[in-house]
Amino acid sequence: MFPLTAILEVGTKLIDKLIPDPEAKAKAQLELAQLAQTGELAKMANETEIYKTEQNNVTERWTADASTDSWLSKNIRPMSLVAIFAGYFLFALMSAFGYDAKESYVQLLGQWGMLIMSAYFGGKTLENIMEMKNRK
Repeated sequence: MFPLTAILEVGTKLIDKLIPDPEAKAKAQLELAQLAQTGELAKMANETEIYKTEQNNVTERWTADASTDSWLSKNIRPMSLVAIFAGYFLFALMSAFGYDAKESYVQLLGQWGMLIMSAYFGGKTLENIMEMKNRK
């Protein structure tokens, strides 16, 4: 984790480069100093570090799943994605033939779809980025 002084230094440099108005720059620097004084800056840095650790753990779990001999472990994410798409297709067919689906089911399916798609595609992207970074 970065020391608080390094975070303050980076924040100050960013403020200097990104905010041309002297009055707005002074206000932003004051807010940054207040965040550091109240401990909020350290809390945000800690939360960022926790998030990075969480993401690395997820990537490691998915890598471990992919390297096992279990067919289910290797295919659960793609199968979940296919199931969500099938559900969307089913609701679309129901709508086309005049059947009404409960709105709560449609919303739940949409939330699951967003979660699974962001985890699957976002996770894959993160895995690929980490792999490319580790190769360098």
